[in-house]
Amino acid sequence: MQKTILIIGSLLGALSVIIGAFGAHALKGLLESTGRIETFETAVKYQFYHALALILLGILMFNLKHQFFEYAGYSFIIGTFIFSGSLYILCLTGITKFGMITPIGGLAMIAGWIFLMLGILKSM
Repeated sequence: MQKTILIIGSLLGALSVIIGAFGAHALKGLLESTGRIETFETAVKYQFYHALALILLGILMFNLKHQFFEYAGYSFIIGTFIFSGSLYILCLTGITKFGMITPIGGLAMIAGWIFLMLGILKSM
């Protein structure tokens, strides 16, 4: 699982840069006309933060072992896809109902941070 977390973190980081650049250049007109630049930037930012969190989690797992670290990884991954993914879809389609599932992704991200903390507490 540790290797998977590191690979997914790396991929999400690369995609953050690609999607951010795509938004800043190819989608700039669309995002400006719909007033969604800040929403798009939030999606990219949170994706990048959690890509870094996954990489740090994977590195941490070299020395500390506990099931909570895997739960943290799953939560970060699922949360990122739901949170950032729903915001990307909202920005591209204008369908505001996608914004209704964004908080579910946020809750999954919060759960990831809590699992990370619990894993640290239980393994030391």
